[in-house]
Amino acid sequence: MWVIAGLGNPGEKYSATRHNIGFMVVDRLSEEYRVPFTVKDDYSLGKGAIDHVNVILLKPLTYMNLSGSAVRKILKKTNLLQDGEITNFIVIHDDLDLETGVVKIRRNGSSGGHRGIESIIQETGSRDFIRVKIGIGRDRKIPVEEYVLRRFRAAEKKMVEDGILQAVHAIETILTGGIEKAMNACNRTAKDSIR
Repeated sequence: MWVIAGLGNPGEKYSATRHNIGFMVVDRLSEEYRVPFTVKDDYSLGKGAIDHVNVILLKPLTYMNLSGSAVRKILKKTNLLQDGEITNFIVIHDDLDLETGVVKIRRNGSSGGHRGIESIIQETGSRDFIRVKIGIGRDRKIPVEEYVLRRFRAAEKKMVEDGILQAVHAIETILTGGIEKAMNACNRTAKDSIR
């Protein structure tokens, strides 16, 4: 069993904004693999299989900065969080330091300033979980807090769509071929796009 969490903010106001690209990826997984979501207390959850691997798709509904509480609940329920150790857990989130649509996989590490990731680290007590990061670009003229809540420009739509598809493929590869294979395939492409 794997838990795959996409990070974002709930509600129509935030739908399709840059900060919600994690939600977009799990929504695509839900569509492709026919894993319907059910809304619980503070999360939306779907149980199913991706390429014959049992998964739980998760969207925390606590707003980005408090994502960790829903994640901790599900990891505890599935016994994937024990004594500060996390297994079989993937988080999908936006990254300001990658060009729009570029996907990069990290095995573990710090939050890199991402508050959703920081919340998960605080709530679980672990930095040891897989991140699938999708670039949303950066505009130095716009404050970060405002920029991440903006929608993608028309010129970026194709890049975003390609990024979502690449993220879906990266997750499929992690589940069926392992993290090393996924990182080798994905991170080569991302290398040139890191600023």
